[in-house]
Amino acid sequence: MPDPRTLLLILIPIAYVIGSVPFGLIVGKMKGIDVRTAGSGNIGATNVGRLLGKKFFFLVFFLDLLKSFIPMAIASAIVARIAPADRDRTVYLLWLLVGFAAVLGHMFSAFLKFKGGKGVATSAGLMLGLIPYYTVPGLLAIVVFVFVFFATRYVSLGSMISACSFPVIYFFIARSSGWDVFGRQLPLLVFAVLIAVLIVIKHRTNISRLLAGTENKFVKKPG
Repeated sequence: MPDPRTLLLILIPIAYVIGSVPFGLIVGKMKGIDVRTAGSGNIGATNVGRLLGKKFFFLVFFLDLLKSFIPMAIASAIVARIAPADRDRTVYLLWLLVGFAAVLGHMFSAFLKFKGGKGVATSAGLMLGLIPYYTVPGLLAIVVFVFVFFATRYVSLGSMISACSFPVIYFFIARSSGWDVFGRQLPLLVFAVLIAVLIVIKHRTNISRLLAGTENKFVKKPG
């Protein structure tokens, strides 16, 4: 049986290719719409939902989430073969890179000339799939998103606040659980901050519209 670290290395480029699959574009094309030239022009679930309706928002969100969750679940199974005492920073880094590759694939798709979505759903899949360290913090960050979204109807604002809450939630859970957050597991903390920063950067145009009061609220279409 190959070494777990070797398997994780092999899984990284595979995760990138999976993450690059533009489900939002595919779903839109099936309904006769190129989402790149309609609405906000984004291939993510929010734009698809605005153009096609609520059920297509959930469909694309779920598919984009699976793009990282499946590779991360596989990576988690591989890491489980390594005793916790034998996991060094390299193991945690490779584990994270599997999910990060999927997120980068979504944000910079090899099938779309390295353009893509904003990575919210795919990041959520990464969090839920990195079992157990990110799973509960990821679920709580999703709760934050739901609360902010229903309070404001701004998907972008909910996404950014949720992303920024994730490293904070992770840190407090890690400390209360006695995890080696500043030692071998330091890559988990660093990555939690990094993914939040990336998501905020990808939302920079939304930030400008929010400040100007011109950001679109999510209004569902019938069906």
